[in-house]
Amino acid sequence: MHVLDEIGLANELISRGSVAEAFDFYSQSGAKLGSINRDMERRFGQPAVNVCRATLNEILIDKAWCACVSLYFEKRLIKIEDRGDQPIIAYFADGTTAEGDFLIGADGVHSVTRRQVVPDGPQPFNTGLIGFGGFVPHSVLDGRSIGRHVETTFGRSGFFGYGYCSPDPTAGVMWWSTQPAHGMDAAMFRALDPATLKQHLRDFHRGWHDPIPGIIEAAENIVVTDTLDVATLPAWSRKRSLLIGDAAHATSPHAGQGASLALEDAMRLARLMQGGQELGATFQAFEAERRPRAEKIVAMARRNGNSKREFTATGAWIRNQMMKWLLPLGSKSMDFMYAYDARAV
Repeated sequence: MHVLDEIGLANELISRGSVAEAFDFYSQSGAKLGSINRDMERRFGQPAVNVCRATLNEILIDKAWCACVSLYFEKRLIKIEDRGDQPIIAYFADGTTAEGDFLIGADGVHSVTRRQVVPDGPQPFNTGLIGFGGFVPHSVLDGRSIGRHVETTFGRSGFFGYGYCSPDPTAGVMWWSTQPAHGMDAAMFRALDPATLKQHLRDFHRGWHDPIPGIIEAAENIVVTDTLDVATLPAWSRKRSLLIGDAAHATSPHAGQGASLALEDAMRLARLMQGGQELGATFQAFEAERRPRAEKIVAMARRNGNSKREFTATGAWIRNQMMKWLLPLGSKSMDFMYAYDARAV
């Protein structure tokens, strides 16, 4: 297995993304609840970086090409056949197949590989929250000097966040809104015309502090997604198939660690594969090492999501007061996420 140049990858993420040194937390009216300054580069050797998912995909594809990895696109896996003493076969919807000594399923929350590994295992379920998001120009934040901070707001119902994600002045600010679904799903929102969808966001966030109304007005090409979760799997591997990333431990987005966990999985698996152990033993060692960390972060994300649901006025006030007290403690409790080194021997 190829091990990508991690330092080169990190440097490219920094150059094409935006360093995020701190998170600021606000109430719906704009009262500041607290801030977490993570000082990542000094403490952990690399800064935290916000980057568009499409940019991350481009970087990874370029790195894979440079490592002479064969890549094929527009493939949809439909079945896996593992006959034990013969090459494992992956069957695709276009009638083609691929063979190999083993199969790594990094096929996300709707993983087809998961059905091979855990035939009667848990299915993705909707958590009752809908995510909206997109990108707006830097100019939308003119007059609000957030620098290397990400600003987030907790409302009586829902949540809004924004921050820089790239040096591109035309679309370098990311934003996202999390809302209770109220009987709607992402497909129903995506079926709305753009004007109606934007009006929904205006109505939901009416009265929220600046610059949230301006971000919504500037928003185009609004993305809508269901917030999904998957219960803990009994196993991550079966025979010569192994699950990694969201296929193994799907996490809701409320900890911001989904892509990071998947990258860690890939790097750690590559290191273990270099050890020359028998395949099954390597898969078991990978799961034993990675499962406790992944499940701890998945549980954290679930708890964070509960703060974005609907509250009474009194409930929201209590939550906000608790956040003021708990944010300093919460910062320390997240150190384990950033101190991890997937390259360790």
